[in-house]
Amino acid sequence: MKKDIHPKTHKAKVTCACGAEFEISSTKEKIRVELCSQCHPFYTGEQKLVDAAGRVEKFERKYGKSKKSK
Repeated sequence: MKKDIHPKTHKAKVTCACGAEFEISSTKEKIRVELCSQCHPFYTGEQKLVDAAGRVEKFERKYGKSKKSK
């Protein structure tokens, strides 16, 4: 391997919007994320609807509320 071509790594502190914190090795010292393994719907099994700027309401106004089929 060539010398002095790799970036320096640090113990990075990752902070999630849910409040969870953990450490990883990264080139950055601090990392902020919106979803982590403790709050992500895939891992928790809970359904979360993240509405970005009212897109769900806009869709429902435009096309009407969807009816559940039996």
